[in-house]
Amino acid sequence: MLDLTGKTAIITGGGSGIGQAIALKFAQQNAEVAIFDLSEKHAADALQAIHDGGGKAKAYACDVSNPESVTSAINQVIEQNQRIDILVNNAGVAHVGNAVDTQIEDFDRIYQTNVRGVYNCLHTTLPHMVESGGGVILNLASIVSLTGIPDRFAYSMSKGAVLTMTYSVATDFIKDNIRCNCLCPARVHTPFVDGFIAKNYPGQEKEMFQKLSEAQPIGRMAEPEEIASLCVYLCSDEASFVTGAAWPIDGGFMNTRI
Repeated sequence: MLDLTGKTAIITGGGSGIGQAIALKFAQQNAEVAIFDLSEKHAADALQAIHDGGGKAKAYACDVSNPESVTSAINQVIEQNQRIDILVNNAGVAHVGNAVDTQIEDFDRIYQTNVRGVYNCLHTTLPHMVESGGGVILNLASIVSLTGIPDRFAYSMSKGAVLTMTYSVATDFIKDNIRCNCLCPARVHTPFVDGFIAKNYPGQEKEMFQKLSEAQPIGRMAEPEEIASLCVYLCSDEASFVTGAAWPIDGGFMNTRI
């Protein structure tokens, strides 16, 4: 069950946070993992963790917002593995602010990585999947794709685009045996969350962490490994009937109130 043996899987932003958890989980299920990351240190750390666990992986320096960088990294994967079976578009950046206090520089920065970065990877990978007879694409959207969250204007814009790109790719490439879905997580406990709290609420870290945790009815944030487990299912053959779907993984945020 959920065996990824023989499959080559690209994980963008695979060096840290949710991306690293996905890379580790895929390697545990015997995929050959290609870690795309802007940070060589983060990529090296993830690579070492996978190798320590007996998994197979290689790391590639890649800036997803740069089409030449994406093309170069994907061509290297094709040269070494001859095919791409799975693409997980995880790389992304966050921003806090509404439509008034979000500056144009922040808006463009979010767009370049979260929207254009996904486009660059889709645009370059899809022809290889079509040529090889199929594949699976999983995009990391967010719960903000489905509902309004205070002070997430630019981030919501970008993740809304990820959601609709998911629907479009699923529709356009279903006859090419390519499935495309997205995940819509609520708050996940990553180093970004800890850094955000420390920066904006010095001296109140414990209280703010508890407040942010309790925003999910289940009473806590998700762990990256929980997101990764659902990723494994959606990218496995067991999910072969699943495409064009947005999967909330939100601790009851959307449909549970207590």
